[in-house]
Amino acid sequence: MTAKRSNREIVEEVMSEIFQKHNLSRIDDFMRDDYIQHNPHVPQGKKGFVDYFKGKWRAVPDSGCSIKQIIAEGDLVMVHSVSSGTHTGGEWLGVPATGNKLSFDVVDIFRIEDGKLAEHWDVADTLTLFTQLGVVK
Repeated sequence: MTAKRSNREIVEEVMSEIFQKHNLSRIDDFMRDDYIQHNPHVPQGKKGFVDYFKGKWRAVPDSGCSIKQIIAEGDLVMVHSVSSGTHTGGEWLGVPATGNKLSFDVVDIFRIEDGKLAEHWDVADTLTLFTQLGVVK
């Protein structure tokens, strides 16, 4: 029998498999079907999450993240990371491919329920992102 994973360990695996390796094959292992998303750019539920990130990864094929800090308390896990990549593959967030390098801070907060992601909030440095995309001067 394997030991129960901590909420922190669950999120660390999600960050590695999904956000670093772009591996959605285990999404059912990581996320509840009724996943609640508090980012207005990402549709609700597991399907909305998958659709959004498939689109992001088409537009930013080398998209990745570098974890700076993880804090876990109770059913919440907070991750501070730097999201990076090159916008070469097409439109993302309404902006046609720019060829520009992207690197911006993101803070994600995940609520874990029964060993799976149940809810998500985020705060991203969108001023830096949209400056790098050429939308803001």
